[in-house]
Amino acid sequence: MDRGGGVMTTSTPVTCRSCGAPGLTSFLDLGVTPLADALVREEVLGEPEERFPLEVAFCEACTLVQILEEVPAEKLFVDNYLYFSSFSDHLLDHSRRHAEWLIAERDLGSESLVVELASHHGYHLRNLVDQGIPGLGIDPSTHQAAAAIAAGVPTLMEVLGEDKARRRRAEGKAAAVIIANNVLAHVPDLNGFVAGRAELLADDGLITVENPYVRELIDHCEFDTIYHEHFCYYACTSIDRLMRRHGMWLNHVEFFPDLHGGTLRWHIGKHENRSPEAKQYLEQEAEIGLDSIGYYEQFADRVAVVQEDLRALLGELRSGGASIAGYGAAAKGSTLLNSTGIGTDLVEFVVDRNVHKQGTYMPGTNQPVLGPEALVERQPDYVLLLAWNFADEIIAQQNEYLARGGKFIVPVPVPEVVGA
Repeated sequence: MDRGGGVMTTSTPVTCRSCGAPGLTSFLDLGVTPLADALVREEVLGEPEERFPLEVAFCEACTLVQILEEVPAEKLFVDNYLYFSSFSDHLLDHSRRHAEWLIAERDLGSESLVVELASHHGYHLRNLVDQGIPGLGIDPSTHQAAAAIAAGVPTLMEVLGEDKARRRRAEGKAAAVIIANNVLAHVPDLNGFVAGRAELLADDGLITVENPYVRELIDHCEFDTIYHEHFCYYACTSIDRLMRRHGMWLNHVEFFPDLHGGTLRWHIGKHENRSPEAKQYLEQEAEIGLDSIGYYEQFADRVAVVQEDLRALLGELRSGGASIAGYGAAAKGSTLLNSTGIGTDLVEFVVDRNVHKQGTYMPGTNQPVLGPEALVERQPDYVLLLAWNFADEIIAQQNEYLARGGKFIVPVPVPEVVGA
């Protein structure tokens, strides 16, 4: 890998990734940052890191929010891509309940094929495979796919495009259910990806798609959920227009306010059967103006205020002699640290439950990543919740740290100290 340390050259879409319209309108620039999941191993610590522009724009033709730069997949999903969802109890429970609903609602059995795109290490599909329901995971990451196979979940190490989906359909492998959780944001070729799903889906099949809701991102100033792996940020309107282009319908919408800062689950099929909830979301987005650039125009100013307030709070605490750690070596943490200018002078180290991340260093800012036990061993005065989307789960796990006088700092939507 070229670790030249300068701004790397990438492709910048001159047209919308969804509808192809020209003239995207930029509304937020988070600077030039390293790849958010490119945790640094000790043997290369101190070497220059690749950095890429991180700018967000709006398509006035189809309402899709998207970043302008496009980092090649071979740089995004490499051996240091260490995201493992099973280190969150909340995510595991969410996936289990989704699987139980699918089995009951869709009457899944031994003849039903369930395909999961971006299946990671198979934590979701295992809920189905363990019940005797045929499952197939598809994930381009070598670490993730290998872990899934080792866990007994059949997994293909590839990206499912339209041609591959057509071949599988020709082999009689139509899917009764396709699961696509937190994957659509990672796809630069939206139309090829969606066309592949439409090709693979049985005529009476169901696609469920989960993704953070762009309205929550804007309303709650969740700017740290923007990073190079997430090419696009969705609302119901942009999803509906994308699916309609490929002969599919957005038929139902669910909202999970405590998942990733506010997540929607879209139910998509080949025949129109819209629920009142789906109609309500589409109508409401038009009413509040989420489908126009005006909704996004003040976002950059609000982000700047949060960043300034957070730097001021951390600086004041450090000047008073307080020690500060971070919790969560996730992509959003990297975006927050780098775009806000928070180095080791303000946050000394970061902890994370993911054992695969421990022993590495945060991209760009280079805080060492330790296990959560370091909070009790070192007892920092404050912990900046980089993984604020799991705040309740993390705080509940840190009773001993809190009992000793530790406090947490939640950075968004307004920096605040909790546990005091």
